[in-house]
Amino acid sequence: MTTQSAKTTVSATKIVSVSFAAVLGVAIISITGHVQASALHDAAHDVRHATGFPCH
Repeated sequence: MTTQSAKTTVSATKIVSVSFAAVLGVAIISITGHVQASALHDAAHDVRHATGFPCH
């Protein structure tokens, strides 16, 4: 493997990683923006209890 192809592979990997993170972030924001506030609160509350984090 030459230096040029190694740089291309790393660059392509970085682009794919950043793209995936951006799509995931937009999806999370879109989903949480359309869900009922009480459903979102209940889901977060259940996760806090499941992980042992004190919430009240």
